[in-house]
Amino acid sequence: MTPRPAGARPPGARSVHEILAAARSRLTRVTPGQAFAETRAGAVLIDIRPAAQRAAAGEIPGSVVIERNHLEWRIDPESDARLPWVTGYDLRPIVICAEGYTSSLAAAALQELGFARATDVTGGYLAWRAAGLPTARPQESTVVIAPGASRAY
Repeated sequence: MTPRPAGARPPGARSVHEILAAARSRLTRVTPGQAFAETRAGAVLIDIRPAAQRAAAGEIPGSVVIERNHLEWRIDPESDARLPWVTGYDLRPIVICAEGYTSSLAAAALQELGFARATDVTGGYLAWRAAGLPTARPQESTVVIAPGASRAY
């Protein structure tokens, strides 16, 4: 076998930018304002930021905190580790992260699980806060913490 030159991409590999673009091509992303309105109409806002980010920046009242490393297991209706309220594929999950990059990949993964309406928030929590939408200090306990996720304080 001939060794690849240092830095050469293996056959079939994609860059993170290509993976992100492919994920976003499947999503109908929403603005923070649209996400806020949709949650008031029944969509579920899922905050995948780790505890340290939520502690530093704040939380979104009413959101469900499912850290990224647990997301698919908590949301898959066929998983033994699913959340009790996940009983089918009719949810409208809207994923939010710090800046709107990781959330795109996470929302695409939820689509692969069968949640056709899964999407994410353009600009993430930073855009949410900049839009003047509701936020809270973690000590206020305004979020639902899924099993496996850490409190932000």
